[in-house]
Amino acid sequence: MHDESITTRRAAALQRLLAPRHIAVFGGDEAGEVIRQCRRIGFAGEIWPVHPHREQLGGCDCVRSVSELPAAPDASFIAAPASATVNIVADLAQRGAGGAVCYASGFAEIGDSGTALQNRLAGAMGDMAVVGPNCYGLLNYLDGAALWPDLHGGRRLDRGVAIISQSGNMAMTMTMQRRSLPLAYMIAVGNMAGVTLAEYIDTLIEDPRITAIGLHLEGLADPVELSRAAINALRKNIPILVLKTGASELGAQVTLSHTSSLAGPERLNNALFERVGIPCVRSIPEFLEALKFCALVGPLPSRRIASISCSGGEAALVADRALEYGLELPALTDSQRQRLYATLGDRVTLSNPLDYHTYIWGDGDAQCECFSAVLDGDQDITLKMLDFPPPGDDSRYEGWNTALDALAAASKFTGRRAVLVMTLAETLPVDFLARFVDLGIVPMFGINECLVAIRAAADIGARQRVAHGIEPLIGAGSIDFDKPALDEWQSKAMLRQAGIAVPAGMLVGADEVVDAAERLGFPVAVKAVTAELPHKTEAGAVRLGLHDAAAVREAADAMSGLSDRYLIESMIEHPVAEMFIGVTRDVRYGFVLVIGAGGVMVELLDDVATFLLPVSESEIRTALQRLRVAKALAGYRSQPAGDIDATVDAVMRVVKLVMQNADGFLELDINPLFVMPNGQGVVAADALIRMRTAD
Repeated sequence: MHDESITTRRAAALQRLLAPRHIAVFGGDEAGEVIRQCRRIGFAGEIWPVHPHREQLGGCDCVRSVSELPAAPDASFIAAPASATVNIVADLAQRGAGGAVCYASGFAEIGDSGTALQNRLAGAMGDMAVVGPNCYGLLNYLDGAALWPDLHGGRRLDRGVAIISQSGNMAMTMTMQRRSLPLAYMIAVGNMAGVTLAEYIDTLIEDPRITAIGLHLEGLADPVELSRAAINALRKNIPILVLKTGASELGAQVTLSHTSSLAGPERLNNALFERVGIPCVRSIPEFLEALKFCALVGPLPSRRIASISCSGGEAALVADRALEYGLELPALTDSQRQRLYATLGDRVTLSNPLDYHTYIWGDGDAQCECFSAVLDGDQDITLKMLDFPPPGDDSRYEGWNTALDALAAASKFTGRRAVLVMTLAETLPVDFLARFVDLGIVPMFGINECLVAIRAAADIGARQRVAHGIEPLIGAGSIDFDKPALDEWQSKAMLRQAGIAVPAGMLVGADEVVDAAERLGFPVAVKAVTAELPHKTEAGAVRLGLHDAAAVREAADAMSGLSDRYLIESMIEHPVAEMFIGVTRDVRYGFVLVIGAGGVMVELLDDVATFLLPVSESEIRTALQRLRVAKALAGYRSQPAGDIDATVDAVMRVVKLVMQNADGFLELDINPLFVMPNGQGVVAADALIRMRTAD
């Protein structure tokens, strides 16, 4: 349950911690280093060292305990052993302190004994905002506070990006970047026993100086709360990006369905991130470049790009990678072609990407006209490729300075945005970074990294435009997963009640199978009915396409050891495609919906889309279009098109069924769902449902 009063008090405490007026430090050498780093960064407040034996630390007089501090500190850095850390936090909480960084390891990361100690820490902190334990701490480059016991590479600034990292070493490494990323906060959170990820986001998005937020995550404790906070960030137009490493355990649970095998940790994380507009990148360079792009250029209204270079190889690389990343390269208009031809003549192939060769190298006016013509196209961002020679005398850079000035002038003249892309980060002389700032040009390092950043900015822009229609996840909680599944007859009865068509069928005993088949009309399917066999094909519990009484009798006799009840069904003939609909319940992510290509090879085909409920009809329809099976549904090679409207309707009816029975719903599989020709609907040929029922 979300307690608003606790949240409000914790938010106030976190604000004190992030931008403190005074800092207390506990410990020896690490605490002394915090004092040095605070002075280096220009912290203007008071610093109070606490040590039971030392007289001074970092040139400041020590007090012996929390009770001797002159006031309740806004922020504390605690570099004491794990058990002592718990006691210090308890004393600070009683004194009314704002928050603390708990540097020590030896908590949940070491196993059961550490987990017990971490639970004690959580109980001791009260309303304090605690970072860690097992963490490096935080750096505030906006206000000048360094609760950080080591070197770092940032500098003071007025606005920028906040990064929250579960890895202290990666956090320190990222502060050393020299990519023009405006880093405002670095928060290395460690075990996160105190402040949650959602609470960090909630607080940071209220600071008008924060332009974007980056998350490095190894695990994800509360997806539901993250979804709420991320949607708030979307609505405030604060981009969030994530670098996700590792695979989190989702807890042991008994699984019977295909859904459970298809909805692994990575898919659930990706479904969450896509839902709330958090693009996921795969490397530190991609992470930093995408954050920089989103902070300095901003989200984009589309995926349309243009590229300018004086190299055919670079132009080809952009074209290849743009296609791979789902970006669009709109063709040049007639007006652009005429302007470019007037400047470049007939020696250059006019296209997007544009390789303008080197005919106008060093000619500022010609380059400005060339760049302006390209910038005036139907794209949202233009890339200009430019690598630099090694440092030397200033005359070596004359041509490069001319190109930079021409790009800046073209951007200003057209009012269109452009970024400069270095194919190799190491080719940029550090001295040029200040020049980029002066010219208002954003430098991007690496073609791939730049294109990933553009894709991320476009995805964020798309989600921001619909942010008010996005709902947080619905928590499902933990219930007994040992409940048996309903058998196929019972499962299909629930589907019929939900308005989902199933084949005509009869539930009979062994001596009635032939009569039932004759009443339904051949051909028929014969199935052994038991909840103990969720995958009937592998168990020999289903026979299809039986055309006479003898075949029905033989099939039932062969299944006699599996069940004494049989489902006789009419065969569904000539479907356009076989689909799959599945829902499972996850203790942290809530209800998980999986749709895709079905049949006996559903896991092997792995042509599925994953959603976290609630979900909209438009999202389902869009996902169907992205699946490989979409070609069959559209009518492949003169075959009839499938009934897509009925398919979407069936998915939404499943969602409604789940939500109406949310308290006890566990699992559902419909496989296959036969999609009939357009206008003829869909039929659930096989189904499994597992839910808690009244005893």
